[in-house]
Amino acid sequence: MTTASWLRAAARTIAIVIGLALGVSACTALPGDGPWMGGAQGTSTEALPFDVIDLTPTTVVGYRTQPVDRPSTTGSLSAGVRVSVAPGDSLKVRIFERYAGNIFPTIQTSSSDLGTQRVAEDGTISVPFVGTVHVAGLDLPQIERKIVQQLGNKAQDPEVIVEFDTVRGQTVVVSGDVKKPGRISLLEGVRSVVDAINQAGGPNGVQGSTSTANALQVVVRRQGQVILTSQLSELLAGGDIPVQKNDEIVVRVNQRVYTVLGAVQKSGNVELSKHDLSLLEALGNVGGLADQRANKTGVYVFRMGDLLTNPTARARVFRLDLFQPVSIFVAQQFGVQARDVIYVTNAPLYEYDKALTAIYRTFSIIGIARGTLPITTTF
Repeated sequence: MTTASWLRAAARTIAIVIGLALGVSACTALPGDGPWMGGAQGTSTEALPFDVIDLTPTTVVGYRTQPVDRPSTTGSLSAGVRVSVAPGDSLKVRIFERYAGNIFPTIQTSSSDLGTQRVAEDGTISVPFVGTVHVAGLDLPQIERKIVQQLGNKAQDPEVIVEFDTVRGQTVVVSGDVKKPGRISLLEGVRSVVDAINQAGGPNGVQGSTSTANALQVVVRRQGQVILTSQLSELLAGGDIPVQKNDEIVVRVNQRVYTVLGAVQKSGNVELSKHDLSLLEALGNVGGLADQRANKTGVYVFRMGDLLTNPTARARVFRLDLFQPVSIFVAQQFGVQARDVIYVTNAPLYEYDKALTAIYRTFSIIGIARGTLPITTTF
């Protein structure tokens, strides 16, 4: 028997003894791709409470992928909503009289335009022959009636037409990752957040993203308070909301990812390219399980609780046994979320093989140090 063969036999014998004596604890001393899942039982720790849930056709019901599209909340918004005048707006005022020879011309003439009136900070405009008119907070028909009232007997059966020249108070601001950031007039048919984003030229393409809408986040601020934080894809799927004047809409990149570790073909972070991604699709995106390494009975999904809204939220560890044929259907139903960590454990024989390799290398190094093995020995 050669020295190398003797070392291999001795290493295997010692590894078996160590495995029988130390059991699971021996695996914790070996390098690996993730945590040792032998201790993942239905218990919790004080530092990070978590629940372990076995995924079965019964338990997966509460974690199924959710439908993307839902009824719209903005489909019934009218384009003829009341638009009130605000300081900074500019109004065009025209006044007609029924009969010629009076202060104002008849409607057949073109000299009825009294010029553009800019609404001052105190909410007023100054109209010739009429005087100061308080218009802030009023819509156009209300302003027309007020001018008629202030004219009194200065004109006979006056007809007043008030139109917007420029609108500064009836705007929303769209900024961030859009093609034409800036102020958008509500008079252009803008009634919702998606309307405003489309009016700003739509979103810019996200480099490397397979789904631009799913990689963009929309934040809406109203009177200094954040009233909406959502992915653009969710707004397009029916989660759109109405806008009000002076709203601030920010579109920014927010590529959501999930992480795959362990015995898979390609581990790492993967972009969540669709809203209703299933666990089976998520594993398929990384090439599936590694046949020689993967333990098909040990597929885990780690999900952190929403600590921002609920500080006492418990984390969850979902456990799936892919050795059972029904688990394929379960994996098709289980919905993956952003920041999920999918971990596929190594098969027990692979772990023991790592132990044998480590022990063999140790004996080889000792043999080289003692001079009983040539330095050219490979392992």
